[in-house]
Amino acid sequence: MAKLATATRRVKHIRRGDNVVVTKGREKGKRGKVKRILKNGRVEVEKVMMIKRHTKPTQKNPQGGIVDKEGTIAAANLALFCDSCAKARRSRKEFDENGHKHRVCVSCGNRFPEQRM
Repeated sequence: MAKLATATRRVKHIRRGDNVVVTKGREKGKRGKVKRILKNGRVEVEKVMMIKRHTKPTQKNPQGGIVDKEGTIAAANLALFCDSCAKARRSRKEFDENGHKHRVCVSCGNRFPEQRM
């Protein structure tokens, strides 16, 4: 009996708090900060892929109405933004003298900032 494919995909090249650029789709070229990463391989980025959400009035939001919120983007359509290159770049892993692993820009060799959250 074959195993069923699960919908969980681990996003390896992007972390929460990274500055990213959209490389494909209608939002191509937009930059933002990663807010959260979902288990299905999609990423929520600030001010990118804005959607309209029609909300009913509740006690928390008594007026209700149409609310703008961020949608999700497939992680494959995002690339890290390198500040020194000022472009979307891939990353590779490098070890420092203490043996700690860091993400480094493939083109210029500068480290991507580590997010401590």
